[in-house]
Amino acid sequence: MEKVDPTVAGLVLMAALMHASWNAVIKSDPDRLASFGLVMLAGCIFGAALAPFVEFPAAAAWPYLIASVLIHVFYYVFLLRAYALGDLSLVYPIARGLGPTLVAIMSGTVVGEYLDFRESVGVVLVSLGIAGLAFARGIPNFAERRAILLAVLTGFTIAAYTVIDGLGARASGNALSYIVWLNLLEGPWVFVFAVWKRGPAIFDYMRKYWWRGSAGGVVATIGYGIAIWASSLGAIAHVSALRETSVLFATLMGTFLLGEKFGKLRIVAAVVLVSGLLAMNFRIG
Repeated sequence: MEKVDPTVAGLVLMAALMHASWNAVIKSDPDRLASFGLVMLAGCIFGAALAPFVEFPAAAAWPYLIASVLIHVFYYVFLLRAYALGDLSLVYPIARGLGPTLVAIMSGTVVGEYLDFRESVGVVLVSLGIAGLAFARGIPNFAERRAILLAVLTGFTIAAYTVIDGLGARASGNALSYIVWLNLLEGPWVFVFAVWKRGPAIFDYMRKYWWRGSAGGVVATIGYGIAIWASSLGAIAHVSALRETSVLFATLMGTFLLGEKFGKLRIVAAVVLVSGLLAMNFRIG
């Protein structure tokens, strides 16, 4: 399978940091629905500002755009519910850890990008390392199981939209136009739902915390835009695996910002994860 260019890989790692950052913002917010709504609204406005400067997506890209928007709606629902029930260091690693393995399977059957043995071992190590970060504190108790189930469902939606958006960006003929229009189409719905659930109170929230939503929206839009762009250039499974290093950033943020414990077992899991990335993206000799 085609390798990811080192410069592109560096940008994807930056996107991973961005992704972990806005997830930590939402998890730390007392009103996650309102926070998520503002993030998505800001991303929509950011996309609208860029729309006049990009080409209209090709007709071939629209089925992917529509499918991606629908899948993202389920992703947002599952993620919000999971964060309501579980810690960032539990939910995030499981949801993101499923991605590389599922994307590898889907990219082989759907895109025809099959992994060789070494790359397959790398994907498995990445997924095991990320899962290890989640289960390092032992078997989750009963109260956490619902969060785990929702995190697993989130992981399936992540894998689905990753493949769809990679294909859509290629079909559009211009990855940037696909990214802009995806933000325009998917951006309003969480905010509309938040207004419906919170009523006028959400506007008081916006006046107080508009800066959180604005910053989160810009970071989320640029971060995922980089991932889509990279998927249009290189192997989707490799880009997905690199992007899921966001788990390391999220774990550190959970430790130092949210007061969650890291621990020795999580260090081991992090080493396994990095080993998988090296196996996937670098050849010896």
